[in-house]
Amino acid sequence: MDIKKAALINAAGKYSKIILSLVLNAILARILSAEDYGIVAVITVFSTFFTTFSDMGFGPAIVQNKELTDNDINNIYSFTVYISLVLMLIFAVCSFPISAFYEDQVYISLGGMLSVSLLFNALNMVPNGLLNRDKKFVSIALRTVVVYVGSAVITIVLAFMGLRYYALAIQAILSALFTFVWNFATTKPQFKISVEMKSIKKVINYSGYQFAFNVVNYFSRNLDNVLTGKFMGNAELGYYNKAYTLMLYPVNNLTGVISPVLHPILSDYQKQIDIIYRKYMKIVKFLACLGLYVAPFCFLAANEIINILYGANWTNSAICFRLLSIAIIPQMMNSSAGVIFQAIGNTKLLFINSSINTVVTVIAICIGVFVGKNIHSLALCVAIAYLCHFFTVFIMLIKMAFKYKISLFAREFLPEIAILVIMIIAVYIYPLRSEKVIISALFKGIYLGVFYIVALFVSREYKLFISILKK
Repeated sequence: MDIKKAALINAAGKYSKIILSLVLNAILARILSAEDYGIVAVITVFSTFFTTFSDMGFGPAIVQNKELTDNDINNIYSFTVYISLVLMLIFAVCSFPISAFYEDQVYISLGGMLSVSLLFNALNMVPNGLLNRDKKFVSIALRTVVVYVGSAVITIVLAFMGLRYYALAIQAILSALFTFVWNFATTKPQFKISVEMKSIKKVINYSGYQFAFNVVNYFSRNLDNVLTGKFMGNAELGYYNKAYTLMLYPVNNLTGVISPVLHPILSDYQKQIDIIYRKYMKIVKFLACLGLYVAPFCFLAANEIINILYGANWTNSAICFRLLSIAIIPQMMNSSAGVIFQAIGNTKLLFINSSINTVVTVIAICIGVFVGKNIHSLALCVAIAYLCHFFTVFIMLIKMAFKYKISLFAREFLPEIAILVIMIIAVYIYPLRSEKVIISALFKGIYLGVFYIVALFVSREYKLFISILKK
């Protein structure tokens, strides 16, 4: 299966989930408060941390290593079962110090509930790896939609019943449970009481650096939530988290169509670096072009987008969203870099790059929290950190991994730079105003669309769009 067909299949599941997710969030945002979202955001940070430990990089390692036998897979799966059970118990116990740290007893019950979600998310790692290795993208897309619909309907009912943040916690549990049941029935890994460590050793060199990358990347992605919840309160965290999550929509859901299928497919060419580079350049330029419309629109129409999706009660999120939208373009371009490191088998360099980016992000978050002391300063600092990531990622990927000249790589993006300049001017001179939120958003979308089309023709990048859309 090639990238085009795989991406099309993945897009069907991905965009179906996007539409459903927007509907769900629009409903829940009008039922639940910012504080409810903030409470769940705090405890989710810690459950995600434990899930990272349970993964240990085995999923990508299963995709990359073409020599694993069924016995090896069963041994790796059994090993993750033991690790998952231990981590579930540890997380349940850790909910007590978490509760003490945030001075709120609610985290004890939420911690106990999300420990169940942690268990099933951890058990999903090997089955997910198998589905990706075997390129079962149709099954993955169908599972994505079915699981989300089932958990979303139940969550809405529970929210209407007044369960508040517990409804969001139950959604996480149901999503993990339904996904595990589907994956297990599809891949049928066998549990072995006695694990043969020789199977673990086959993937540990690759998965070790992948695991280290996951842990380091976790801190760069979640420290802002931890510190905001502690020093600014759950309500402020709720507003910031909503804006941050919304910023990730175009990043994850435009790039997410292509990135998940890259590793299973490009790993077949892991000894042919030139082929991977050529395919990667087409993808990253296309993603850059998409971001050059999405980011200016999110910046210009931040108030309208927040109001339409979440309602008037969430206007505090609009400024955060506008500032975070600055980081959409670099994040979209960087999004596929990780799987390229994986596809060429250089997870060590991926880990080193992530470590550098984490230091940059931690410094930015600390400045935003302790110097700026508000969520707007935090959002700006985080956006600047992601801009810095753009340079470190491509220096290490292009110069150190591919061993190409950065100057030649940069020259490829002169058309995109021209488009960026035109779009910045368009945002700056926007003249129209409307009191009606939907009309205002529509005006801004059409206005920027005209400038964008002109920019594509001026830069001649319309040819890239036409070639990709034809395919």
